[in-house]
Amino acid sequence: MSVLDELARSRVKAKAAANKLEISVLKKLIESLNIALEAQVKRAKEKAEREKQDKIRKINQLLAESGLSLADLQKPAPKRRRRRTKQRRVGKRRKVAPKYRLVIDGKEHLWSGRGRAPLVFADYFTQGGSRESGEMAKES
Repeated sequence: MSVLDELARSRVKAKAAANKLEISVLKKLIESLNIALEAQVKRAKEKAEREKQDKIRKINQLLAESGLSLADLQKPAPKRRRRRTKQRRVGKRRKVAPKYRLVIDGKEHLWSGRGRAPLVFADYFTQGGSRESGEMAKES
């Protein structure tokens, strides 16, 4: 590991080394490091661009060998049918027709039979009423 690597990994060591230098020397060192950084960044960008161009050449070569064109690749793929998964639907659900009807004190109470029974129906069932007696006549 070089001295610069060691200084870059430890702020304490870098600060201790910087305290030993004069300000003018420290400024020159920072300037030199900035120049080196810019050169390194430039080389990295150039390398990335070369790799990109190589990949483009390889893809074009594969397209030419297979007889395909870019237009063939841009055609939309056929739509796949999605499998239905067991998920809870969030949002609006369609209404279900009521299956049970009770008339208590002249007031009509309806219930689809799904979910928890409303209190009126729960009381009716606990008092001995049957579900069959509360069922509505099916309309044909």
